[in-house]
Amino acid sequence: MKNPFPGMNPYLEHPALWHQVHNRLIVAIADAITPQVAPKYRVSIEERIYTSVEDGLLVGIADVAVAGRQTSTTTITTATATKPIPVQVPMPAEVTERFLEVRLTQSGDIVCVIEVLSPKNKRSGVGRETYQAKRQKILQSQTTLIEIDLLRGGEPMPILASIEAPYRILVSRGHNRPAADLYAFGLTEPLPTIPIPLLKGDTEPVVDLQALLNDIYTRARFDLSIDYEQPLKPTFGEAETAWVKSILAKASE
Repeated sequence: MKNPFPGMNPYLEHPALWHQVHNRLIVAIADAITPQVAPKYRVSIEERIYTSVEDGLLVGIADVAVAGRQTSTTTITTATATKPIPVQVPMPAEVTERFLEVRLTQSGDIVCVIEVLSPKNKRSGVGRETYQAKRQKILQSQTTLIEIDLLRGGEPMPILASIEAPYRILVSRGHNRPAADLYAFGLTEPLPTIPIPLLKGDTEPVVDLQALLNDIYTRARFDLSIDYEQPLKPTFGEAETAWVKSILAKASE
């Protein structure tokens, strides 16, 4: 089964699947860029590691891995003075998040950083704080930042504009700040084809994100992992829910 949606498949946002989507998308973007920028530039997959403490149910597995077993919490409303109550304590977990860097081959200088946001980046806590610190450092440099947000849940990264859109991609060229390009799109729209800015004056390669998403959906056989009978997480309003049902009905014909 191919991706039944014309744009982002909202079922891929499920916490149990997103880390797989993220990993495959990172590799697919790197593979798409490399032939267009070599030999002057090379694309490398990098990672940042930090420790996070989960204080409740597993909201979303980190982009690559969370070292340690996550368990659910139990609510106990009464206690006795004679018997211990079984409880659990928040456990620190090592989180690894991957991203891309486009570097000059000879000098190794970074000219572009490509991030695909994770659930941890979009909710309060060390994951968001760690990413925002890196984001601010990039924005204060001459390095281009491409920030891909395909998650409806959580708080979007700040920009100096009030734009309502469930999905967004920011392209902030290092030589052109504070001006930047924001690709804002909804559920019914295809993912855009975006440029990958390099040094000023160099031809910018492009990446067709919709084609990449459709390809990894097929290659990963996500159709075998998704139960399209289950409610979406996060949920939609009535109009969007009806549209999703119509798309799935057509796909099953």
